[in-house]
Amino acid sequence: MSGQKTVTPDAEGLVASINATKTRGLPPVHLWNPPFCGDLDMRIARDGTWFYEGTPIGRPGLVKMFSSILKREDGKYFLVTPVEKVGITVDDAPFVAIDFDAVGDGQNQKLRFLTQVDDRVVAGPDAPIRVERDPQTGEPSPYVLVRSDLEALIDRKSFYRLVDLGVHHDGWFGVWSSGQFFGIIPSDELE
Repeated sequence: MSGQKTVTPDAEGLVASINATKTRGLPPVHLWNPPFCGDLDMRIARDGTWFYEGTPIGRPGLVKMFSSILKREDGKYFLVTPVEKVGITVDDAPFVAIDFDAVGDGQNQKLRFLTQVDDRVVAGPDAPIRVERDPQTGEPSPYVLVRSDLEALIDRKSFYRLVDLGVHHDGWFGVWSSGQFFGIIPSDELE
């Protein structure tokens, strides 16, 4: 026996750890490297709904709290505190961009996105927009980087609004934000 106490991860313990480390803004999860404690039965669905033990988490404040300690390492998602790290399942992207506004126009335009957990990000070199297309259907899945290796799936209504702002540039149809052009689809593939 090593004398070390075995920890069984649960949501209540994570909430207590988060509350004990309250800071202004987002916690510095990039500085935390606690030992892995196991997987937690928590899942983020493609539509941004968070589930715990198969049940949707109905308290937006609790979801926002959990989202503040989310970290991605080697393609896997974890909730981390200074003392524990637990794995969770993410169906697609951990966040959903539910709205955006456009300020300015042309190359000076800035696209400011809002996620379902109130993260705000301006698309640009440090927060790129990318679009993946399903190889079978060609259907696009657009994303914007929200914070360190964590993306938001841009919801359908916002994507349609982005397309309305689209222009052609260097053989691509896409949008400008913060002086950066983000291609959505090659121009020659548009009908």
